[in-house]
Parts: sequence; C-alpha cells; structure tokens
Amino acid sequence: MAVLAVPDRMRALVAVVCLWWLCPASAQLRSVILNRDTGGLSVTEGLHRDFVAFARFTDRINVTGWSYLEVVTNGSYNDTLQAYAAGLAEANVTTQLIYKHWINTLVGYCGPFKYDAGYCSRLKEYITSNLQWVAQQIEENPDCPYWHQVHLSLLQLKGLEDGYNGEVQLPTRLTLNPLGFLLFQMGGDLEDLESALNKSSQSRALGSGSCSALIKLLPENKELLVAHDTWNNYQSMLRIMKKYTFSFQVSAKDKTLIPGGTQAFSSYPGSIFSGDDFYILSSGLVTMETTIGNSNPDLWKFVQPQGAVMEWLRNIVANRLAQTGKEWADIFSKYNSGTYNNQWMIVDYKNFIPGQAGVKEGLFTVLEQIPGMIQVADKTQELYTTSYWASYNIPYFEDIFNASGCQDLVKKYGSWFSYSESPRAQIFRRNQTRVMDLDSMVKLMRYNDFKNDPLSKCDGCNPPQNGENTISARSDLNPENGTYPFGALKQRSHGGTDMKMTSYGMFKSYELLAVSGPVWEQVPVFEWSSSPFRDLLHIGHPDRWDFPTVHIKWSD
Repeated sequence: MAVLAVPDRMRALVAVVCLWWLCPASAQLRSVILNRDTGGLSVTEGLHRDFVAFARFTDRINVTGWSYLEVVTNGSYNDTLQAYAAGLAEANVTTQLIYKHWINTLVGYCGPFKYDAGYCSRLKEYITSNLQWVAQQIEENPDCPYWHQVHLSLLQLKGLEDGYNGEVQLPTRLTLNPLGFLLFQMGGDLEDLESALNKSSQSRALGSGSCSALIKLLPENKELLVAHDTWNNYQSMLRIMKKYTFSFQVSAKDKTLIPGGTQAFSSYPGSIFSGDDFYILSSGLVTMETTIGNSNPDLWKFVQPQGAVMEWLRNIVANRLAQTGKEWADIFSKYNSGTYNNQWMIVDYKNFIPGQAGVKEGLFTVLEQIPGMIQVADKTQELYTTSYWASYNIPYFEDIFNASGCQDLVKKYGSWFSYSESPRAQIFRRNQTRVMDLDSMVKLMRYNDFKNDPLSKCDGCNPPQNGENTISARSDLNPENGTYPFGALKQRSHGGTDMKMTSYGMFKSYELLAVSGPVWEQVPVFEWSSSPFRDLLHIGHPDRWDFPTVHIKWSD
C-alpha cells in the first residue's frame, strides 16, 4: 500500500500514508502454507514462496484513522483451499482488531445477557434454516457459478472464524455459528430482520440515514468521480481498508478466472465484504449503495429463510461474477432476502471515455431492493444530461417509494422524506455544480455547515438547525434536550464516519481518496472524552478524530 504523487493543489488536502516497505516494523506479513504430506494448513511469518494465501497488514488507525490489509491467494491451489486460507490469513493479522470491534459493536447482541430472548431465538432459527437451505443448494448445484461463489464466500468466512479461534483445519463439512462471525456480515441484514422478526427494541431510528453517495461528471465530461460517505454509529469506527486478490475460477466446470477477482473496498474487522458498501473491482465496475430500508410492515411477509440468500452474500457474488452493470443487477436480484434494502449504483468505467459524450447505455445502472420487489434501470443518459446522480437513503423508483411506505411518511412528516425535496436532495442539487476536481468533490462529500445552511433547517425541531440534515451527518451535535419530530433527528452517537472516492484516473490501480471519522472541517472535532457518549464502549479508538484525507495506492 502506497501513495500516488499528489498535485500541488492537493498537497494541503492529502496526507501521506506510510508505505508498507518503508515501515517494516509496523507491517505484518503472514503466509498460509500447505503440508503436502499431511494435507494440513499452517500459518507462518513472512512471504512463503508456496503460499496458499498471504496477508499484509499495517495498522495506522492512530495516524490516519485507517488500517490497511491486502490478502492474495495462489491460483495453483484449488478454489476451496484458497478461500479458506484467505480467511485464515486475514484472521491471523487482524485478531486484535476483531476482538476490539466485537466488544465495541456486537458483544451484547444475543449474547449470554440478552434482553430479548424471544427475538434471539427466532433470529437463530432463521439463520440456521437459511444456512441449511443454502448448503443444500451448494450441494445440488456443484457446477453452478452462483453457488460456487456462495460456497467460497462461506469457506472464507469459516477460515476467518477458525483462524480467530485458533482452529486451522479445512472443514469437510461447512458449519458456521449462526450467532458468531456471521453477525459481522449481517449488520445491515439485521436491521431489517429486527423488524421482520418482531424485536421489541430496534436498532434503527425512524428516518435514520445510512450513507450519502454522489456520481459526478466534470465539465466537458473530462472526468467521472464516484464518492461515498458511510453513516454509522460511532462505535463502529475501527476501520480496515482492504484489497483482495483472489484467483478463483468461475465454477468447478468453468476454469475461467472470475472477473471481479481483485477488489479494493472500505471495511471492518471480522468482515469479508465492505458493508458500507463501496467497491473498486477488476471487472471495471465500481459498486456502492445507500440504504433505503422498508417502512411498510405488510412487506415483511416476504422475508423468509427458504429461497433467500442474505444481502451480504448476494453482494459478494455479484461483485465477483459480473462484467457489466446489467449482469451485476441480474445476479444480485436472485434470491432476494428482503433484508438490507438499498439503492445500488453500478458504474462501468469500461464505458467511459474522458472528453466524449459516451455511450447511450451501460455506463450507469441503478437497482433498488425492498422485500418482494427489485427494480432496475439504466440511467446513463440521465447522468449525462444532469451531470450527477445523488443518493441519500430515499428510493428513486416511484413503485419502490410507494410500496416501501415512503409516501405515508411524507404525508405524516412532510418533505423530509421526499425524494426531490429532502434536505440532502436539495443540498446535493445546489452544491454539485461546485465540483470541478478531486478537491471540491472531497469538500462536498465532507460538507456539514448545519448551523448556517438554511437547507439544514428542520421543521418541528427546537433548535431548528439539525446536524442530521446535511451530506455527512453529525447527530452528536444536536442538543440532548431539544425537541424532534422523529428519532433520526435526535442527539445520537451517529453520523458520517468516513468518505471514499475514486475516479477514472485512479480506479484502474484501485486507488482512492479516503477520510476516516466524523466531519470536522466546519464543525467541532469529535472527541470521545468530551462527547456525550464517552461511556459507550470504544476500545482501540483514538480519542480525537481529526484525520486528513489520504490517497491510497496499493503495493501490487
């Protein structure tokens, strides 16, 4: 992992990330190797010439807010061995972060002191039933590319969990703890399962935002920028920027390498996908999403463990197998779980030519999912016409908007839930015209001037200006004793926790600009020690989150 030379105009913006080969004392390198006599796997320090998988890890959280991980597998071994070894290698170098992240975010979720035993029992039954159905499909479809990639993903997760627990043995039968590392993968799915399975107290506040995204064509089509802000609870801020290079075949029968074998993405300890989501793929695609949720309880009947693949898995399979936006949407649409309901944006940089008007279709695809329904459209022409596409947790498609209950929310709470008139819709529409280069794109995605921006005003709130109503939220800055019409607008340990962006000029090398932590450029810096949430678990976190933008370039 390295840093690209930075133009003069960007030098104040971009911090230098430690080159792994210049900081050997801080980098960990581990290889998973195979004993060909016994068939056993072991983990050793350094880069072994016959590695099955190796991992390179650098922890710079206290310097940049990020740690950095690269995992590579060796195509001379079969896919199942590669996948399991990839999980082992990652676990070996990130065990401490996994432990801290579990304590901060999941230790009490259906644990020994669970407060909602009924929900936890229903959740375990749901996950167990779903895993059994998935395992059956894998067994019955050994030559199917889809189920081959599902199998490899679960093997990778099994390797991660086994590696963390010190159990290094390729399983003869795939078994996963339904309330173990699967919960790291199912963070988004759980938000909807809580509603579908009638959890008494749910994690998601009404209207709670979960990410902002922007795709921007620069003047004269000279560049195409793709950017994403994660919105999350602040306890989640132990972050790993990852790059996977996997030499998997499409299927047991098709020996072709998967199109999305190399992926760069923002992620978390214990997770084998992004979760934010933001991916740069060797297929030429950049994929990302913002959550749209579901507010119509009548749709939860479509959330069933049989016939469904959880969203995090469908995400991984589509990223690995698809070569176009349409293919991505077709693959992702199979076996809709109705959980982690999002608006997905797929940019195909193979169809972008700087300085030209471009193709009529195929550059930009939009997909929206709710329980029982998925809608897809090519939005290339709209992107060229308007020069931008913004996404902010409200459905674009009218059928999805109405079916998911958004129209009822508009009637009850007003334009805050409107696709065209919500605060972020208006701010993006106004401010996207100011984006002329990388610097101005970062500034827009890190924008939060809620005390002075009239578009951040909240009808029915006291005080009227609200830290949620902007591109990168700071809900912690809303007064605890204020009055608010619904939960998302209250004081919460929640807001924009990062920014990532790439461009046509960067994506081929999996490069990106990234910032970790809540915005601080126009509002006070977030500090755990002075925040209203100092007693929340945040083991391993820096106290002060004022990290600069870093430009990430990988080592290979």
